[in-house]
Amino acid sequence: MNQVQALAERTIAAPVDRVRAAVADYRGTRSRILTGHFSDYEVQSGGTGAGTVVRWRLQATKKRVRDCLFEVSEPTPGALVEADRNSTLVTTWTVEGNDTTSTVRIATTWEGANGVKGFFERTFAPAGLKRIHDELLANLAAAL
Repeated sequence: MNQVQALAERTIAAPVDRVRAAVADYRGTRSRILTGHFSDYEVQSGGTGAGTVVRWRLQATKKRVRDCLFEVSEPTPGALVEADRNSTLVTTWTVEGNDTTSTVRIATTWEGANGVKGFFERTFAPAGLKRIHDELLANLAAAL
């Protein structure tokens, strides 16, 4: 297996409960913090935290567009897991902190390709996705 992972983290000057609520708000905050890499965003059911089903198109590069249909779970308090029904892509949002400061981590993993294509995917995709995650986190900080 060729698991690929992209990670991003940001400290936000906002209480942990407020940040967790914003991250779990797929109908409001999450739709507003998306970058230009996302299109066709739609909450299909739910809208707040676990049980939400949301879809979007992610354009990671000029040629690479992925149709995503995520089911959201919350295996532990402060961690939302978005599992793509169309692929092995899984994104975990983790929010930890206190009454004044929160740290938000986004970790995305998927099973990459084999061979030469896989080598290039493991080499370049994490950095590109990290840039997208960093933009999301900057937008989240600005929204809060």
